[in-house]
Amino acid sequence: MNALTQSSKFSAMLNVFGRVAALAVIFIGFGFIVPDFAFFTAGNVENILMQSAVYAMCALGATMVIITAGIDLSAGSTIALAMVITAMILDVDGSQGPMVQSYPTLWPIVAIAGGMLAGTCVGLTNGLLITGLRLVPFIVTLGTLQAIRGLAKGVADNQEISPPTNWLYRQLMFPVQGRTFHWQIVPWGVWATLVAALFAAALMRYTRLGRWIYAVGSNADTARLCGVPVLRTRIMVYAMAGAFAGLAGVLEFSKLNLGQPTGAVMYELYVIAACVIGGTSLMGGVGSIFGSVIGALIIGTLNAGAQQAGWPKWVQEIVIGGIIIIAVALDQLRHRRKV
Repeated sequence: MNALTQSSKFSAMLNVFGRVAALAVIFIGFGFIVPDFAFFTAGNVENILMQSAVYAMCALGATMVIITAGIDLSAGSTIALAMVITAMILDVDGSQGPMVQSYPTLWPIVAIAGGMLAGTCVGLTNGLLITGLRLVPFIVTLGTLQAIRGLAKGVADNQEISPPTNWLYRQLMFPVQGRTFHWQIVPWGVWATLVAALFAAALMRYTRLGRWIYAVGSNADTARLCGVPVLRTRIMVYAMAGAFAGLAGVLEFSKLNLGQPTGAVMYELYVIAACVIGGTSLMGGVGSIFGSVIGALIIGTLNAGAQQAGWPKWVQEIVIGGIIIIAVALDQLRHRRKV
C-alpha cells in the first residue's frame, strides 16, 4: 500500500512538472516569435499575470465544480454581473461618487463584497436548481449563462458604468504605477489570487468539505451510503464557484475601472480549459487547485502570445478549442487505462 501511495505521489509530481514545462515551452516559443523579444519584457509578463489572475480566480471554484462531475457555463456572465455590481456601488449618487470621496478606503471594500455576493447568489441559484429540480448541470448553467448576462445588461441599462477613480483601480490590478512596495513585484490582484489559491488548496486537502467534494465526484451513490451529504455538498460547491467568479469580476473591473455588462465573453470556456489543462477530469473525482492555476497561466500566455504575434482571433479560438479537445482526450485515455 505504501509503495502504491508513493507511486501515486510520484505520478502527481510528474503531471505538475509536465504542465510547468509546457508553460515554459509556450512562453519561450512566443518569446522568439514576437518581434524584438518584446514577449520577454517585465511589462508583458505583468500583463500576462494580470489576465491569468482573472482566469485563475474563477478556475478555483470551477475546479471544485468539475471535481464533483459538474460543470458551470455561467462563469463569464457571472463575472460580467459582478463587474456591473461593483461599478454601481462605487458610482452611488452619481458620477462624482460622493460615497467614494467620503469613504475612499471603506467604500471600495463594500464594492468588493457586493461583487462577491452577486457571484455567490448566482452560484447558489445554480446549485439549488441542479439539486432541487434534479436537473443536469450543463442545461441549468447554459440557461443561467443567458439569464445572468441579460440581468447584467438590464441592471446596467445596456451601458458601461464608469465610476470615479478609486484604489481598486489604482492598486488592485494597476501595473507598475500602482506599486507601493518594492517587494510587491506584481499588482495586488495577482497576490490576492495566489492567497485565494492557497486557501482553496488547503480547503480541498485538509478539510472535511474537500474530502466530500472528491467523494461526490468519484461516486455519488457510494458517498451517500458513507454518510456524505451529497446534495448539500453540491450546493456549497456551486455557491463557492459563484463567489470566486464574483471575485474574478472584481479583478476584471479593476483592470478597466468599468462595469461592462457585455464583458468576459467566452471566459467560461477559458476557465474550463484552464481546469482541464491543469489535470481536472471532466469525469469527476480528480483535479487539483494548483494544476488549474498553471492551466490559467497557459491560457493567459497563449492569448497574449497569439495577439502579439498577430494571429487572427479565429486562429486563437481554434487553438484554444483544439487544446481543450486534446486535454479531454488524454483524460479519457487515462480513465480507460485505470478501468
